[in-house]
Amino acid sequence: MSEPVVVTVLGAIAPEQLGVTDAHDHLFLRTPALPGQEFDDVDSATDEVVAAKRGGLHAIVEVTPIGCGRRPASLRAVAETTGVQVVAATGYHRDAHYPPNHWVREATVDLLAQRILTDLTEGMHPDDWLASAPLDTARAGVIKAGASYQHISNLEERRLVAAAMGSRATGTAILVHTEVGTCAHAIIDVLMREGVRPDRIILAHLDRNPDLELHSEVAARGVTLEYDTPGRIKYHPDSVLIDLIEEMAVAGNIGRMLLGLDLGRRDYFVAYGGGPGLTYLMDSFVPRLRTRIGEPAVETILVANAARAFSLSDGRR
Repeated sequence: MSEPVVVTVLGAIAPEQLGVTDAHDHLFLRTPALPGQEFDDVDSATDEVVAAKRGGLHAIVEVTPIGCGRRPASLRAVAETTGVQVVAATGYHRDAHYPPNHWVREATVDLLAQRILTDLTEGMHPDDWLASAPLDTARAGVIKAGASYQHISNLEERRLVAAAMGSRATGTAILVHTEVGTCAHAIIDVLMREGVRPDRIILAHLDRNPDLELHSEVAARGVTLEYDTPGRIKYHPDSVLIDLIEEMAVAGNIGRMLLGLDLGRRDYFVAYGGGPGLTYLMDSFVPRLRTRIGEPAVETILVANAARAFSLSDGRR
């Protein structure tokens, strides 16, 4: 069996080549759930990534899924220009991001899974095309899924099943949007019912619900928790997240955490006149975290955990 790899938009790399990783972010996004917050300019994305690279960022997991403004060719362009590794996403978001009569809502589970598998193994279609446009050479390296606040809708469960089919076939990790950190156990239950191993499950945004007992329970199930609220004070000050990470580390869960910024609005980017910008993780948050938990623990979260989480667990590609 071949060695595990991480699939980036420029090809497969060894997991140790990923380096310091923002495990959840967006460089291009367009969704009816966020009117007026679209961002799709390659030069602006490049400027943000270059600035973040100067602060020590080596890789970005770009989790814009099918139907939300994903731009494979633009992701390749940013990666080529900046030298930063970019892992792209296939899969689907929660219901709010797909208007009535969108094909994602009406597709069978088999078709949803087929699109995921094509993205993972052959190349990605330009956003929202079923089969009529040529594939881009970039392949996806992570599967996105999503659930609503306090519940998983019937359509969202179908998309979770499709994500599970893609993960089982390729070994690719599934990163799931939890709305305000809810439905963690229910999401895990669905994916494990469908045969997904817990080490292939990543739950995003759980730090919006900074409940240490809940997070410890999730970690005990073998699932990875991805925290992505640094710099967004509307949720809580950074100190709350730093406290949570320290408490999780003390509880023995340092190997179960990832960090990202999840800049999912135009207003969050300096290049578009907003903030905190893509530099915030390494320039502002990580130095504070480092003083609290130490450099080895920070390195584990940003480098070792990311390499493990986003590598293909069975080395199939």
